[in-house]
Amino acid sequence: MVNFINAVPLAAIAVTISSPVLAQNVADDNVADVKAPEIIVIGNAESLLDIAGSGSIVTREDLDRSRVLTVNDALRQVAGVFPRDEEGTGARPNIGIRGLNPTRSSKVLLLEDGIPLAFAPYGDNASYYHPPLSRFDRIEVLKGASQVRFGPQTIGGVINYITPRAPETFEGKLSLQGGNRNGLGADAQIGGPVLGGRAFVTADHRQAAGSRDNQLLRFTDLFAKGEWDLSPDQQLVVKASWFRERSDITYSGVTRAEFAAAPRGNPFPRGSDTFSADRYGLSAAHRWTLATGISLRTVAYWQRFDRDWWRQSSNSTQRPSDASDPLCGGMANLLTGCGNEGRLRNYDTWGVETRISLGHRDGLGLGFGGQTEIGIRYHDERQRRRQVNGDTAASRVAGSGVNAGLRENQLRNASAWSGFVQSTLEFGKLAIIPGARVEVIDFRRRNLPIDVLIGGRPSGGLTTETAGTSKLQKIIPGIGATFDIADGIIAYGGVHRGFAPPRVEDVITSAGGSVDLDAELSWNWELGMRGTLVRGLYADATFFVMDFENQIVPQSVAGGTGATLTSAGRTLHRGGEFSLKASSSDAGLTSETDFFARMAATWVPTARYASTRIATAPCLDGGAVGTMVATGSGPVACGLARNVQGNRLPYSPRVLLSAAVGIARQGFTGQIEVVGQSAMFADDVNLLAVTPDGQRGRISGWTTANLALSYGPPKGKWEIFASAHNVFDRLTIVDRSRGILPGVPRTVRLGVSLRM
Repeated sequence: MVNFINAVPLAAIAVTISSPVLAQNVADDNVADVKAPEIIVIGNAESLLDIAGSGSIVTREDLDRSRVLTVNDALRQVAGVFPRDEEGTGARPNIGIRGLNPTRSSKVLLLEDGIPLAFAPYGDNASYYHPPLSRFDRIEVLKGASQVRFGPQTIGGVINYITPRAPETFEGKLSLQGGNRNGLGADAQIGGPVLGGRAFVTADHRQAAGSRDNQLLRFTDLFAKGEWDLSPDQQLVVKASWFRERSDITYSGVTRAEFAAAPRGNPFPRGSDTFSADRYGLSAAHRWTLATGISLRTVAYWQRFDRDWWRQSSNSTQRPSDASDPLCGGMANLLTGCGNEGRLRNYDTWGVETRISLGHRDGLGLGFGGQTEIGIRYHDERQRRRQVNGDTAASRVAGSGVNAGLRENQLRNASAWSGFVQSTLEFGKLAIIPGARVEVIDFRRRNLPIDVLIGGRPSGGLTTETAGTSKLQKIIPGIGATFDIADGIIAYGGVHRGFAPPRVEDVITSAGGSVDLDAELSWNWELGMRGTLVRGLYADATFFVMDFENQIVPQSVAGGTGATLTSAGRTLHRGGEFSLKASSSDAGLTSETDFFARMAATWVPTARYASTRIATAPCLDGGAVGTMVATGSGPVACGLARNVQGNRLPYSPRVLLSAAVGIARQGFTGQIEVVGQSAMFADDVNLLAVTPDGQRGRISGWTTANLALSYGPPKGKWEIFASAHNVFDRLTIVDRSRGILPGVPRTVRLGVSLRM
């Protein structure tokens, strides 16, 4: 199979280059700057008219007008995307798309300039890191059949963060802001001509208390980018980044009683539960124009991510974390006799990818034009995972108590060869876009000995090393089409195979054996229309179907109560998305004043289990087995296994809405935004009442309002701004999976930006 992946792109390149039917003056890759070496998912706004799938761009202007605080604020502007808050800063994003569970963004492919942003997209696609939005020029979101150009995740969508181009002339910028809940921020950028090319450096530092008491999250990010024109036909981009987080934050939510007593309470004092992370990244991108209409892009990347999370509890039922220890009799002993857990992780990821774009006209004499893109990538990721239990809340080394010591010691590796081919075949107003991707993945897991003494006696853990391997191969096809309805308006549609590989730990057991857990597979359908309906009014409407033959979901979605991943069988998602942008100045109705508006609406009436799935409804407050409890589908008997086929999937609200109106005039910009979502369930039983541990039960819908204001003289050197998120300080619940987590409280920021 590996030989096949190598052979197909090389053969296609050779055949196409030798063919006399190459295009003349073809617009390469539909990108505004055709010399950009980085991998682009969409390109500029005009490129959306060439994409056979749902696509959106959040521009720098959109981000500035909203004065977004987190990536969640930014992604809510995109229809179909459900970003769920966690700690209130967006540091660990939970992004769901079209009814998919958003936990840890595991069903979304996150990229930066086309390079994987997650530390282990093949072996453990979970997000525990996100760079500051000040680093980016725009955000691209793609959800259609063109996803086969990217992988391994092709189910929910691709989110690509685009860094800005280096400036041609020397310039700099400094921004300072502060506000309530210990909010502080400072970011600076400076760049211009250097070493025969162009470069810039950014530095960003932020801190905030987030959504709960006893928290303080602190982030520092440094980023550098250099660009060189090696010749008229070759360009090189080199990037380096460093990120550090040092935060006081717990992992656990709270119980129903704790939330009622103090909605933003946190039973773990600052300094007891801590999260520290360091990330280092390097990449180089090269673009070579081989001939008219032919370009070759090659990207190499490496990142190192170290993460230590010391915590006393992983969920609201694990109170305290080592209750079997006689020195830890309950919550009263939390900071004295009770120990903690250190979840220590190290990730090394690297890869190299090359893509060739080939413009063609009258291909093979059949009378069609367009272009073909062919790519191949090798990707490697290595995880070192340890769990070290300490004797006290302040421990940062293995202890000797009843439950202390080294509890996990593993090496997990995943390596993958992937290749794809996608062509755009143009027949006048109609374009047909077929494509296919191949993924060949090798999983490896080593369980190292756990032979330390605990409490003066053998731990009873693993005393000899075990190891296992597994291999997965998939072909992922897709085909889409666009049709020019009128100037600037297209209809689009397509179907593609949704694919997501299982995690290393889910396909290889701790004993080294393999588990028959297939990849996550679906068929995804789309039909939509977008374009400029009249001057100044842009709209995009999409109907979608995601038909899973095998969706991977937790055995019990409530965290801490058996959250082993299983093949849940068939699920079905159906719904629609609608986006709108309007501008009075673009419409020619006003000149010096611009009245603008935008809206992103998502409707997912169907997100349900479509095949047999057995679950058990909990007995509330000590009720007897068989007591009837209310669920979304009617009363059921608690404590008894039942088939939940037809139930709604957890964390899948039916309605999402983000809408804003504003005015821009002579340097002043003001915007009012409304954001909301409907109710959702927190478990597969669709329980309505809240369990005592807070981990199950209906989560009510909510609506909040945000305000953003700014003023700076046109073409001036300064700007002042202010923002208020959740203006009316509405108390919301965003998550129950580890206990109750509250939403972001009223958050106010004041700031100033200076330019040179």
